[in-house]
Amino acid sequence: MRILVVNVNTTQSITDAIGKQAAGAASPGTEIVPLTPSFGAESVEGNYESYLAAVAVMETVRAHPEPFDAVIQAGYGEHGREGLQELLDVPVVDITEAAASTAQFLGRRYSVVTTLDRTVPLIEERLEVAGLSARCASVRASGLPVLALEQDEQAAVDAIAEQAARAVTDDRAEVICLGCGGMAGLAERVVARTGVPVVDGVSAAVTIAESLVRLGLSTSKVRTYARPRPKQIVNWPPSTSRTRVS
Repeated sequence: MRILVVNVNTTQSITDAIGKQAAGAASPGTEIVPLTPSFGAESVEGNYESYLAAVAVMETVRAHPEPFDAVIQAGYGEHGREGLQELLDVPVVDITEAAASTAQFLGRRYSVVTTLDRTVPLIEERLEVAGLSARCASVRASGLPVLALEQDEQAAVDAIAEQAARAVTDDRAEVICLGCGGMAGLAERVVARTGVPVVDGVSAAVTIAESLVRLGLSTSKVRTYARPRPKQIVNWPPSTSRTRVS
C-alpha cells in the first residue's frame, strides 16, 4: 500500500516531521510518501493561505506519478479536501476529520488545541462542514504560530498542554485533538500532562486511510464528488515566483 501525505505549507522540516509521524503509525508494508507543495505559504494561518494551500495541494497530487492507494491532506482546518475527492479515485482523508472522528470513539466530547486564535474559526467551520461539531466542546488557541512549534519544542508542549488542561477542566472535554499538522510527535507529552487521550490527526488519518483501502472503499462519484467536467482552464498554472503579502 502506498499513501501520499501532503503538507499544506512549503516548509520542508514540517513535511519531514509529518512524514515521520505518518510512517510511525503505518502498518508493515505501507509506504508513506511525504510531499511538499512547490508553491504556497511557509505556514498556513488564515483564509488566504488556506485557499492557496488547497490549490497547491491539489496540483502537487495531480503532478505526482501513480500508482498510489490513498491521499492524506495534512493540514488542520484547511480547505481543499473536497477538490481532491473530485480529482481522485482513491480515498482522501483530511487530518481534521480524522482526528475529530477518532476522538468521538474515545469520549463524549472532545476539544481541539491549535496554534493562533485566528485559525479557530477555520477549524470550527471545517468541523461544521464535516458534521463533526456537535460533540466538540471547544477549539482553543495555544497562541503559537505554526513555525514556532519546531523552534522551541518544550515551549510548544507547555503552551499546548496548558490549553488542553483548561479544555478538560473548564470545557469538560474528555479527549484532546492536536489541531495542527506541525504538532506531530507531541501527543505523548500532552497525554502525560492532561491524563486524557490525545489524538494526533496524522496518525489517525493514516490508520483510517489504510482501513479504507483494505475494505476496498473510496469516495462516491455519483453526485457531490463526481470528477470535474472537461473544460478549458485559462492561464493555468500561474507564475510561481516568490511573493510576500504585507
